[in-house]
Amino acid sequence: MFDGVAPRYDLLNHVLSGNMDTLWRARTVKLLAGEIAAPGTVVVDLCCGSGDLMLALAKRRGATVFGTDFCHPMLLEASRKSATRSAATPLFEADALNLPLAADSANVLSVAFGFRNLANYERGLREMCRVLKPGGTAAILEFSTPPNRAFRAFYDFYSLRVLPRIGALLSGQDAADAYRYLPESVRRFPDADTLAMLMRQCGFTNVRYHRMTFGIVALHIGVKSPHASK
Repeated sequence: MFDGVAPRYDLLNHVLSGNMDTLWRARTVKLLAGEIAAPGTVVVDLCCGSGDLMLALAKRRGATVFGTDFCHPMLLEASRKSATRSAATPLFEADALNLPLAADSANVLSVAFGFRNLANYERGLREMCRVLKPGGTAAILEFSTPPNRAFRAFYDFYSLRVLPRIGALLSGQDAADAYRYLPESVRRFPDADTLAMLMRQCGFTNVRYHRMTFGIVALHIGVKSPHASK
């Protein structure tokens, strides 16, 4: 499904979010600044897509940033974008539920708008916990459920009625399924409190979240407990 939208993925993200996606990623990088500042820090951006968050993280001095995704055409877009920005960010193709990484090997794992697409959220969190070093940080930027009922009704109307039509218009009917899938997947995704609880159950401590744009998205941050099982 994502193969078909890869060439216009960035354009659609900016149009459909009113360019708010750029601000959401910028705030994520700012909130992670302390975790990625130290020289030698290893950051892996999971489900990196076309590489926007990966490249934003790579701009910070100190950390070595890698990107990975399950979708090959998305990785090609990320590679192209990385080359044009002279970032030379290493990329590898992998399933986020079964990463080809050693246990306790990364300081920070990030994922922006990709965690929702995993087949099993608990397994994804446990895999993140396995790969992180004790005390390492997981950051999940994802769509969420707006807590305000009136705004939630407006958002539901936009995401269910308007967004798929704009997505189909800009990406072509062959890719329209991706933009019908988007609001459906958001509605199935756990709300902010539930996701935070699941992170704690999977071995993360100091779990907190930051709502953005009236709760359309939320950034969850958690720290791998030294006692978390691998």
